[in-house]
Amino acid sequence: MNSCCLDTGIHVLFSSIASRFGSKYGQNMRISMRDRSKNRKPLQKGRNLSIEAIQAVQALKRVANKNDDVAVEMVFNGKVKRLLKSDMIAVLRELLRQNQCPLALKVFEEVQQEISYRPRLKLYAEMVSCLGSNGLLEDINCLIMGLKMESSLEPDAEGFYALLESLMKFNLTRLALEVFYLMKLRGCDPDKLTFKLLINGLKSNEETDLSAFVRQEAEKYYGQSPDFLDETEEEVPRLKQMYSTI
Repeated sequence: MNSCCLDTGIHVLFSSIASRFGSKYGQNMRISMRDRSKNRKPLQKGRNLSIEAIQAVQALKRVANKNDDVAVEMVFNGKVKRLLKSDMIAVLRELLRQNQCPLALKVFEEVQQEISYRPRLKLYAEMVSCLGSNGLLEDINCLIMGLKMESSLEPDAEGFYALLESLMKFNLTRLALEVFYLMKLRGCDPDKLTFKLLINGLKSNEETDLSAFVRQEAEKYYGQSPDFLDETEEEVPRLKQMYSTI
């Protein structure tokens, strides 16, 4: 059996197993964002947030509070679209930090229009974390669907781990398995810490079938009964240090 057929078989098996659990986590359920207006964080001035970026964030928040789509578009055309790419990403991260999810998603769409755009998995992880914290599971689903269609996605092991960690944090196991398959499809071999994250996370959610399946995948890479699955983070310091900057 060639590798193409094997990958296709793995994908079909993942999909068939995971689909049995999809409704458990409300993948198709839309949940409104909680009102956090009473606990908003102040803007962070620094080398990653220029004066132009600060002004863009402030203008976006002002018009967003008025629920005026026309005004939002005017701010985008007048302030956001004129920003340098680095400033635009800084605006996106600041909006995520302040739980301004709808605005962050709109800025992200603009970032994707940049000619030099390349998907950053750690940025996707930040977005999943923000959307999940605000109960926007449907938006996370759309985000991952878009990621799967990215043709310029690079084999970034640290980025994939960060994204998988964010998904598992909200028990989004079906999406986590899809990202795991995407990781392999893009030529990025899962490392020990990735397998440990998935296997232990699935086991803790009492999804024994999925946990056993991922364990079988780990055995293909590391042999029967991989010892690292029973080790603590302190016992694998090299792996812990590898992701200390995520």
